[in-house]
Amino acid sequence: MFKVGIITSSDKGFKGEREDLSGPIIAELVEAKGYKIIRQTIVPDVMEDLTGEMIYMADELKVDLILTTGGTGFNKRDITPEATLSVCDRVANGIAEAIRYHSLSITPRAMLSRAVSGIRGNTLIINLPGSPKAVKEALDYALDSIYHGLEILTDRVSDCAGK
Repeated sequence: MFKVGIITSSDKGFKGEREDLSGPIIAELVEAKGYKIIRQTIVPDVMEDLTGEMIYMADELKVDLILTTGGTGFNKRDITPEATLSVCDRVANGIAEAIRYHSLSITPRAMLSRAVSGIRGNTLIINLPGSPKAVKEALDYALDSIYHGLEILTDRVSDCAGK
């Protein structure tokens, strides 16, 4: 069972001015696939808060997967990709690219996503869209492949040969 941390990046959500709809959808979808939610939180669109939470989840809580939602657009406060890259040791951009590619078959506005994905130690970090609908579409598409990537990252399988 993989351990998951969920971070919603939203100034209004953090202040209680907007209900977080995407975080709960992420939780529902990953739990249905057998993942265990270790921590779910909302942080403001502030670099130190985002990076601090990612580092805490990866280094202290030892989650296998961090899924972020929000903060990947063109708004000046959208800094989730930059925060993610600043805490990662290695990039794993194929995941973000595949999600963006799939999303483009649904809406041309997917090209406006700046989402990234990367690895910190033994933790995979993936930026997801902020929209509840887009989060569901992304995870429905990518979650099975992400699972296999986590198996490799956490040494539960030795490699991906023969798959």
